[in-house]
Amino acid sequence: MALPIEEYALIGDTGTAALVGSDGSIDWLCLPRFDSHACFAALLGTREHGRWLLGPAQEATSSRRYVGDTALLETTWTTPTGSFRITDVMPLADQRADVVRRIEGLEGSCRVRHEWTVRFGYGRIKPWVTRHHHDGHEVIMAVAGPDRLVLRGPRLPRPDDGHHVDEFEIEAGEVMTFSTTWQASHRGLPNFLDRGSRIDSTCRTMQEWADHCDYDGPFRTQVVRSLVTLRMLTHGGTGGIVAAPTTSLPEDVGGERNWDYRYCWLRDASLTLEALLRCGYRRETRLWRNWLLRAVAGDPHDLQIMYTVDGGRELPERTLDHLPGYADSRPVRIGNGAVHQRQTDVLGEVMAALHLARQRNIDDDHESWALQRVLVEELAEHWDQPDNGLWEVRGPQRHFTHSRVMVWVAFDRAVRAVEEHGHEGPVERWRELRERVRAEVLDRGVDRRRGTFTQHYDTTEVDASLLVLPTLGFVEGDDPLMLGTIAAVEEDLMHEGLLLRYRTQTGVDGLTGSENPFLACSFWLVSAYAAAGRVDDAEKLLTRLMSLTNDVGLLAEEHDPRTGHHVGNFPQAFSHLALVNAAVDVAEARMR
Repeated sequence: MALPIEEYALIGDTGTAALVGSDGSIDWLCLPRFDSHACFAALLGTREHGRWLLGPAQEATSSRRYVGDTALLETTWTTPTGSFRITDVMPLADQRADVVRRIEGLEGSCRVRHEWTVRFGYGRIKPWVTRHHHDGHEVIMAVAGPDRLVLRGPRLPRPDDGHHVDEFEIEAGEVMTFSTTWQASHRGLPNFLDRGSRIDSTCRTMQEWADHCDYDGPFRTQVVRSLVTLRMLTHGGTGGIVAAPTTSLPEDVGGERNWDYRYCWLRDASLTLEALLRCGYRRETRLWRNWLLRAVAGDPHDLQIMYTVDGGRELPERTLDHLPGYADSRPVRIGNGAVHQRQTDVLGEVMAALHLARQRNIDDDHESWALQRVLVEELAEHWDQPDNGLWEVRGPQRHFTHSRVMVWVAFDRAVRAVEEHGHEGPVERWRELRERVRAEVLDRGVDRRRGTFTQHYDTTEVDASLLVLPTLGFVEGDDPLMLGTIAAVEEDLMHEGLLLRYRTQTGVDGLTGSENPFLACSFWLVSAYAAAGRVDDAEKLLTRLMSLTNDVGLLAEEHDPRTGHHVGNFPQAFSHLALVNAAVDVAEARMR
């Protein structure tokens, strides 16, 4: 069985990412891209489904850290006979995908276990494995169909019943470096990687990027780690931003709430951009804007809520029945059927992010504004239809209040693009629609008896998504309706001091089972407290939330307060972008 989710750390090359366990096992890696098939899939099964283990072969204790503000992971093991360190990294700026693992003896002599088990096709396909000499070095090649992995190192493991295993001693002062490289199987063997120089240059490039962060408020270390994580989830070539590098890590352990997050949601990507912009990053906005133009090119009526990393539209959902799932949580899904849902809020998030970019002096080019204008005009034709909401409910479509507010945001940012930035468009029509939407929300999306906004027009239930209304500019943070909403959310959705998204027992999402507190929602409560003038409460909750990160500063989608375990896909962009925004909101509130 895989380790608890919080026992993993992320390494990546802005093309894909791997999860490295605290035991030294890489249990998840999709190559060559985030949304490619996994070649190490033990995270969702067992060692038989593929992993790369490099760790102690004897009793040991360990500690780990990232090198500075980078994604280079150092794990140090101490055994009864000595200690050693492993540095795990995926080098940047390659036209290839490499994982490099450098082991250094620190004290005494330690016995190390090495296990390399490749299974393509999410753990289903056993490759043909052979040994060769290349560039004067012995290598191991694993090939199946279009994929090839090449293992290099000074001492290679031997075959053992479908695995390659080895045990050896590492002495103080000794250094051994191993690498696994993916390449299309029809191409020649990749050249030997100058691993030392690539590790150094990757470390330097990552640290220089992190140093551009201009946030200097409380919890800066955690904010920078979240920004680095968001960068690792951004494809450096296409600009697509994935929601997480994993699939089917359950929201409800043992249940069916298992989804594939290795795709680019327009919502999540837009919110990620806002977090990066608020901390001084600009290049990513241009990169993502160009991705957006390519992804949504064509008939605006065909706008999807998510795309593949390269902007592709096909994400068919299916189950992998050969995998037992994380902690026996089935089904294991790849693809995402929500791609066909109607989520009216999405364009509002896109327009909000591009508006913030304009405020940061990143002007639209002609093509960018032309696209925005067409999309807003398309929204104007069907904004009043029910949708599945930002939580992608698989129950009946509703008139979700958050979705309606995001429609208001889309029209509002379009109006402001004309009024404040000189763009052309039917501004009178957009102003009229903006006011109609606002009036409707205040008429139908409010429970006057309780003095709150509501989850949707046909209920008096509340939803944590209502907490973002002040940051969107729809209502002041200390408006009586907002204060009432905060109080109702605290009363109805608080679980062990953390927030649920909504009450699943109402059946609104059309799924069985329940879920744990959703971390982004608690960060939204921090921001809502700050906007309401409850800055001390905001700081107190933010302090608690920061304590929930794992030992290397990462967060999953949800947190189980009963067990202390992380739950859901990991690391989760939504959690980390909400962390950044909450910290900035609290810092700004303290300055007012």
